[in-house]
Amino acid sequence: MKKYTDINDLENISKTIQEAIQLKKNPYVFENLGKHKTLVMLFFNSSLRTRLSTEKAAKHLGMQVMTLNVNDAWNIEFEDGTIMNLDKSEHVKEAAQVISQYADIIALRAFPTLTDKEKDTSEIVLKSFEKFATVPIINMESATAHPLQALADAITIEELKTKKRPKVVLSWAPHPKALPHAVANSFVNMMQEIDVDFSITHPKGYELNSEVTKNTSINYNQEEALKDADFVYVKNWSNYTDYGKVSNQDTHWMMTKKKLGNAKFMHCLPVRRNIVVEDAVLDSENSVVIQQANNRTFSAQIVLKKILENL
Repeated sequence: MKKYTDINDLENISKTIQEAIQLKKNPYVFENLGKHKTLVMLFFNSSLRTRLSTEKAAKHLGMQVMTLNVNDAWNIEFEDGTIMNLDKSEHVKEAAQVISQYADIIALRAFPTLTDKEKDTSEIVLKSFEKFATVPIINMESATAHPLQALADAITIEELKTKKRPKVVLSWAPHPKALPHAVANSFVNMMQEIDVDFSITHPKGYELNSEVTKNTSINYNQEEALKDADFVYVKNWSNYTDYGKVSNQDTHWMMTKKKLGNAKFMHCLPVRRNIVVEDAVLDSENSVVIQQANNRTFSAQIVLKKILENL
C-alpha cells in the first residue's frame, strides 16, 4: 500500500480487518519493521485519540515519531499563484518537500472550513500534500473523510458481532455546534464495503452528500430505523445542503437507553453527554466506545505496517 487517504486504498478490507485483530493480540510482533523510519504527524487541528493512538501504533512498529502543530509554526499557503503579502509565510510546495526529507511517512489532520463547500470538497490540504510530498501520506481526518476511524469501527463490529450479517444503523444526533461530515462519510463508505445490513436515520434536510450515501437506505423515523438493530452508531453532522449550518437541534433525536434497546452503542468520541446520548447509555454495558477508541491504535498500526512493507 502506497498511501491511506481513503478506505478504498485498502486492497482487501475484510482481510485487513482480520489482520488488525491478529495484530492486536501481539502488537510488538513487527517491532523491527519501522526501525530507523520516522513518522511525522502534522496537526492543523487539535486531536486526542488520533494523536495518541497513531503515535502508539508507530512505536509498536519501532518507528520514531515527530509531531508538529502546524499553525504554531507558520500559516501555510495552499493556493497556486498567490501573492503572499498577507499572513501566510510558507507555501505547501516547499513545506511538503522539506517535511518529506525528515519523514518516511507523513500523517496529517485538517478539518473543513464548513463555510466553503467547494473548497472543503476539493480536499485542498490533503491533496496538496499528496501532490508535493515525496513520501506516503496518511489521512488522520480531512475535510470529508476519516478513514482511520472507519477502519477502527469496522474492527469493533467484527470483534463484537454475534451474527454473520448484523444490522447496523447510523443515527444523527443533536449538537450545539456545526460539526464536519468526515466521520459519517467514512463510516457510510466502510459499511457499504462489509457484510452488514446498513441504514441511516436523520431528520429531513440532513442528508449527507448523495455521492457518499448512494443507494443506502435512509429512514426519517429514528425509532423505526433502530428496531432490532445490533449496532447503533450515533454521530452529529451539520447540514450539507445549507452547508455547515445547524438547522435542527431537536432533542428528541438524542440516543436513549429505551431507543437503543439491546444494540451496541458506538460513537467516535468526544461526545456530549445528555445532548448526543444520555448517561444511561454511555455508562451501560451496551456502550462500546472505549473499545472503539482502543481499536484506533490497531487501525493505524495495520495501515502503517502495510505502508512500511512497501517502502
